Amino acid sequence: MTSQKSGSRFSKFTELGENRTHRIMIRVLLVVMTVEWIILLLDERWLSLFLVTLIILTLFAPIIFRKRMEVEIPVEFHMTAVLFTFASLYLGEVHSFYYRFWWWDIMLHATAGLLMGVLGFLLVYILNESNKIELHLSPGFIALFAFLFAVTIGTMWEIFEFSMDQLFGTNMQKPMLDDPSGLTDTMWDMIVNAVGALFISLFAWWYMKTNQSFFVKRWIRKFIDKNPEMFS
Repeated sequence: MTSQKSGSRFSKFTELGENRTHRIMIRVLLVVMTVEWIILLLDERWLSLFLVTLIILTLFAPIIFRKRMEVEIPVEFHMTAVLFTFASLYLGEVHSFYYRFWWWDIMLHATAGLLMGVLGFLLVYILNESNKIELHLSPGFIALFAFLFAVTIGTMWEIFEFSMDQLFGTNMQKPMLDDPSGLTDTMWDMIVNAVGALFISLFAWWYMKTNQSFFVKRWIRKFIDKNPEMFS
């Protein structure tokens, strides 16, 4: 009985620590992004201003989902989205980490493939388990959807980069001296993104077929616990 009580207290303490860390991170980033937003506005750096605005919207995502869709976003989901958005848009684009570190672009596109694959898997897996939607999909189809979802998001981002460069004269495709068109960068981005998506999709398929441990399982369980009305 004593061990159960101490375990319960430790669990509550751990959860409290995660929530506190989450709140501190969001508040610090919000202050930093607000100051950066004002500086960019005064400097008339419109693309960077737009990207920082996207980061600020990501910081407020749990509130938006709660108010508009009555969906609670777990801390792990939000922290992952915020950190990735900060690394790609703020450090990568606004502060030119893509030029400072040759591996930054590759790392982020591989990570994007993994994360979008996880998101695609979560979306269809949760729909498959929801009691509001009559949907019964095989593990193979769920894994295929996760892969195609991630590849589609990666492709749409490359289209966005191309459109911004063509319409507003930005430099999001990162053309090099030996490839002024930016085609090589675009193709490597799509390939790395697809490899990351394939890896996580195969891993998800293996998890569903064998019922082995999968790090997303805890995320799914937490989402279900926070939104019990959506599930049986």
